Amino acid sequence: MQIQQEITDLLQQTFTPTYCQVENESHMHNVPPGSESHFKVVMAATAFTGKRLVQRHQLVYGALTEQMGKIHALALHLYTPEEWVAQGESAPNSPNCMGGGR
Repeated sequence: MQIQQEITDLLQQTFTPTYCQVENESHMHNVPPGSESHFKVVMAATAFTGKRLVQRHQLVYGALTEQMGKIHALALHLYTPEEWVAQGESAPNSPNCMGGGR
């Protein structure tokens, strides 16, 4: 859980989110057991207020510059605190892996 914890810590430090969940979804893909290569981030932060979706993603990618070289896939679900509440404080489930021989 080293990379997952790095991502969580950096996001907490950078955005001070009202909600932040980093989930290692590597087990859903054709990778060796214990891999940390596929992640899902669900985060609500005031830093996203007034930002388009692409801008929100760019902010997160910028915060995770060093970690991006270790990550194969990063699903981002980014909300303002108000959007998060209006959304019912839930994010979509990730789809099943369609490749890699599974």
